[in-house]
Amino acid sequence: MQPSYFELIGFGPDGWGKALLAAALMTVSVASSGFMFGSVVGAIVASFKLSRFVVLRIAADVYITVLRGVPDLLVIYLLYFGGSSTITAIAKYLGGSGFVSIPSFAAGVCALGIISGAFQGELFRGAFLALGKGELEAARSFGMDRWLMLSRIIVPQVIRYAIPGMGNIWQLALKESALISVIGLVEILRQSQMGAGATARPFDFYITAFFLYLTITWASGNALKWVERRSMRGVRRAV
Repeated sequence: MQPSYFELIGFGPDGWGKALLAAALMTVSVASSGFMFGSVVGAIVASFKLSRFVVLRIAADVYITVLRGVPDLLVIYLLYFGGSSTITAIAKYLGGSGFVSIPSFAAGVCALGIISGAFQGELFRGAFLALGKGELEAARSFGMDRWLMLSRIIVPQVIRYAIPGMGNIWQLALKESALISVIGLVEILRQSQMGAGATARPFDFYITAFFLYLTITWASGNALKWVERRSMRGVRRAV
């Protein structure tokens, strides 16, 4: 007799609950790490886009155009296999042998960071352009240097304006984390595929994956809304 759905997905001796929970935590870990790495990349891209040097602006434009035009799965493959091939070549040069692969988690974080960095770069640039010029002029008139202006005025304001858009990019990073399963990372989708193959009950596992993604999206969405409300405290809104 086959186990019921709740026995199959539960935390009993024959259930897959622990494995699915671990996979959910892995999904959150790789998505959040990639998103934070993307924030750093995005800040650099935005600074290049706003630079007075033409070369830096062109480099940022090329980066954004390429990352927006190339499929995300291809970026993951290029980073994983290209990085592994590079490390293998270095290892052979140093006297090693055999193929050396980079960890799936590290490849996934780098891929998500590079992909989301292109979108966050444009987001940060737009948030910076939304700053009132009067605030920056007032800061200069008080004798603030560039770094003090950056820490006291520019960064807090840019983050405040960027939070709503960052929520959308976070949701994209969360969904794109499912693509990391192609290089062996055991996240929600990969664990669901393994469970479906082992039990011949694909619908049970894929519907569970559906609700796990939905739960994470709902919880993180509410958290970002709370952060947005906190960031707008003391700010007068237009009526």
